[in-house]
Amino acid sequence: MGDNEAINVSYEQMNNQPVDWDLSDHPPSPLRKVQTTLAQSVSVSGPGTFMGKATRTMTFEPTHLEGWWLDRTDLPGSLPIRVGISNVWTTGQIVSNIVLRSGNPHNYVRMVEHLISLRMSMGIDNLMIKLDSGDPPLFEQGSLDIVEALEKCGTVTVGRPVQYVTVKEPVTVGGTYGDFITLSPPDLDNPQLLIDCALQFPTAIGQQRIIFPLSAELTKMASIARTNTSLAKVIYCATVGRIFADVRNLGYNTKNVSIAGKKRYTNEPRLFHEGKALEAAWHRAVLDMLAAMALIPDGIFVGKIKSYKAGHRLDCELIKQLYLNQVLVPFENS
Repeated sequence: MGDNEAINVSYEQMNNQPVDWDLSDHPPSPLRKVQTTLAQSVSVSGPGTFMGKATRTMTFEPTHLEGWWLDRTDLPGSLPIRVGISNVWTTGQIVSNIVLRSGNPHNYVRMVEHLISLRMSMGIDNLMIKLDSGDPPLFEQGSLDIVEALEKCGTVTVGRPVQYVTVKEPVTVGGTYGDFITLSPPDLDNPQLLIDCALQFPTAIGQQRIIFPLSAELTKMASIARTNTSLAKVIYCATVGRIFADVRNLGYNTKNVSIAGKKRYTNEPRLFHEGKALEAAWHRAVLDMLAAMALIPDGIFVGKIKSYKAGHRLDCELIKQLYLNQVLVPFENS
């Protein structure tokens, strides 16, 4: 999907962009045979993402249901929302984010990506996430608070096999900004999820590119990566943006987001490698793009991902097209 000529140009640009951190030899997480859920429940709290002055709480619980679910406890009578592409409502306008909704239009959860991305790497197949609003908390340490809370719970197996899926051949979706995402089948002698993620911003973030396999260790390392925003958008939200409900009470501050001006960061970036901050690339790859892969409800994707300058809108379009064109196939974990 997309303009073939434009995608070819972007492919060449990405291939010419240097790799800042190549971890392709890092051991990936092994493919598992049996599904799991949490051994016990745990709660975490923090300031709201869109209502920064309010404290929001999430409780992670074991479940007999298959997959990951979001349950609004403040909306009694509403069914839990299955994490899946069919329940994606929007990817945001002023603030880019994935919003999941099911049934009643009030039964939604915003900014779910930093939550659901962990489905891909934490080894937890079935999970009920109970929220006291549609506005999950935004933490100063990215998603590390959630990762550590889930680790403390431990897991137990359930009597169902883990399902894996892949594509039979490479598939690509291209956007309108020189962005694209390609999914390819895995190497059969080393089945894993290998990610090649490159981005480019006209700010201090600049060009960044990382290559790595999916693993719990690298996910935990990268989970401190915060959402990045430009200094111009921060100023906009604090002035003109205050007339819009979406950003009027936005909980962004200098601790929980990375703010980049044209030539330098407003606050200290994270995840340095060889003197270069790669926080934006790690956030994009682990906490944003993997969230889109978590929207495949039928199994865990195995293969290769090549992403260039893409965002939530193109991510979700990719997953939708996988189903519209029926190109996902089972991958046998032998």
